[in-house]
Amino acid sequence: ARFKRDPSRGVLFYGPPGCGKTLLAKAVATECAANFLSVKGPELLSMWVGESESNVRNIFDKARRASPCIIFFDELDSITSARGRNNGDSGVSDRVINQLLTELDGLESRKTIFTIGATNRPDIIDPAIIRPGRLDQLIYIPMPDEPARLSILKASLRKISVDPNVNLGALAHATEGYSGADIAEIVNKATRYAIKYTLREFLRREKLKEEAIEKGEEVPDEVNDDSIYTVKQEYFTLALQNSRKSVSEADLARYRHYAEVMAQSRGIVANEAPNMPPPAGPTFSNPNPNNETDLFGDN
Repeated sequence: ARFKRDPSRGVLFYGPPGCGKTLLAKAVATECAANFLSVKGPELLSMWVGESESNVRNIFDKARRASPCIIFFDELDSITSARGRNNGDSGVSDRVINQLLTELDGLESRKTIFTIGATNRPDIIDPAIIRPGRLDQLIYIPMPDEPARLSILKASLRKISVDPNVNLGALAHATEGYSGADIAEIVNKATRYAIKYTLREFLRREKLKEEAIEKGEEVPDEVNDDSIYTVKQEYFTLALQNSRKSVSEADLARYRHYAEVMAQSRGIVANEAPNMPPPAGPTFSNPNPNNETDLFGDN
């Protein structure tokens, strides 16, 4: 407040699919104790003339009435691809972009509204959307590293009975290059394998129990063994063997290239604030000298 400057109006999360951009937006709203409006990009489009723009206006009107509010546009690229390229849609995409730009920085009071966009294709978004004063903070959401993968495994298994001998650390190490969604799918597969085995084992034990009762014998102790109702290491191993990476190296290279291009176009310079290390100065040949994952988070 002392610097007499308005805060940033929006941020764009971009990165490979399945890395938690939507979850991160929800976490921001929770931490800020703000109302949260989630909008899927394609649901704003309509076949009726003028209805799509009206949908955009209605979203921001609702946010103003519920302020403080965070508006989250998922799959933002579906409605903000560069203008002039959509020749087969009667210009509806261009009109939606124009209405969105008007709402983002129009003369009407924004009150306490913050806009978050998420996309897997930042390269096709209209440049006007990410210019200063709109969604001007670009944050790259990278693939999870090993500690993050371990946290994802623990979060996915928090309501599931897991065998004590399962080595989650080794599993996190073995899933290098997997996205958060890929890891969650491995957990789902391992659980399905466990259910399949448990059902077969349960039927076998019930048959043993019936036979023992018919013969007047004591029911075997294994019938009451609850250890079968857990997900064991072999199920995770089998699930990992039958899994695949949803994000290729070519995709990751494309995101890195986009980050470098944006760093060059925005002229990011280190050491613009006091008490910072000596400037290493991003240059056109080396836009990220400190190997920072997020090039734009601290601008």
